[in-house]
Amino acid sequence: MKKIIITGGLGFIGSYLVKKFLKEKYKVLNIDKVSYCSQKLAIRNKNYIFYKIDLTNKIKVFNIIKKFSPDCIINCAAESHVDRSIFSPENFYKNNVISVLNLLESIRQFNSNIKLVQISTDEVFGTLKKKSNKFNIKSKYLPQSPYSSSKASGDHLVRSYANTYGIKYIITNCSNNFGPLQYTEKLIPVVVESCIKKKNIPIYGNGKNIRDWIYVEDHCDAIFKALTKNEFMKTYLIGGDYEISNIDLVMKICKFYDQITKNKDNSFKLISFVKDRKGHDFRYAIDNHDIKKTLKWKPSSNFDANLKNTINFYIKHKNNMKNIFHNVSKN
Repeated sequence: MKKIIITGGLGFIGSYLVKKFLKEKYKVLNIDKVSYCSQKLAIRNKNYIFYKIDLTNKIKVFNIIKKFSPDCIINCAAESHVDRSIFSPENFYKNNVISVLNLLESIRQFNSNIKLVQISTDEVFGTLKKKSNKFNIKSKYLPQSPYSSSKASGDHLVRSYANTYGIKYIITNCSNNFGPLQYTEKLIPVVVESCIKKKNIPIYGNGKNIRDWIYVEDHCDAIFKALTKNEFMKTYLIGGDYEISNIDLVMKICKFYDQITKNKDNSFKLISFVKDRKGHDFRYAIDNHDIKKTLKWKPSSNFDANLKNTINFYIKHKNNMKNIFHNVSKN
């Protein structure tokens, strides 16, 4: 049986990866510092272990890696909310750079044969114009926010350790994820929660900024296929093939919410345009032709069905969110 460490396994993507690898009969060690957006993940499985560890603690990171001796580490742990990075950039560099450095140093010192999968973002490539070609494997890094620059720094560290010390890595750059269990500060759950509570839905600027969306289970499937292909020193761009402007997405959510709940108040009237985010990237989009070919993978074709499933989750659990996250009330 293969052993794997998943860092940030109480987070949105990390929790799905934990369940995915357990289903595939891996022994999984979940490391998470347990922050405001961490899930209360209750798993009863003899192949599952959890340790509360902050990756910025170099000694604890080294000791747990030495004790568990994994075949691979998937690093999902990260501060990921752009708004928070604008107001607290130092926290993002601490958690998105130093944590990567500690993982790499632990691998280098204990066992350089341990593989590292670094989960990154399409935001490291900067922003696109409306008619520009999508990001591809040859796109240059041009991060535009403290969040994206901290993630870019982590990616650069990984590649530098591969070149200098021979550490084997995979880096995945993915588009915007969505699905059930995403923390309530992200766009889709914010909109659904606003519909439920009948409060204003905040839209930055004119709402025309464009994002490429991927269902979280599709993302995890791509990560699994990338790892099990067993080819390293590789970068995979994982896109959802679904570009939509923020305002069009919000209107779609309002429409589906009203249909699902038979709401007659018309949630569209809750839309409220607010001052634009500082340095707001206009468009992200990933060209995923490479992984469709190399990994025999493709994203779900039914975005609307996945979105409705997500909306239904938040409606169903509207009175139960405090039992899902460790600190759902923190802003």
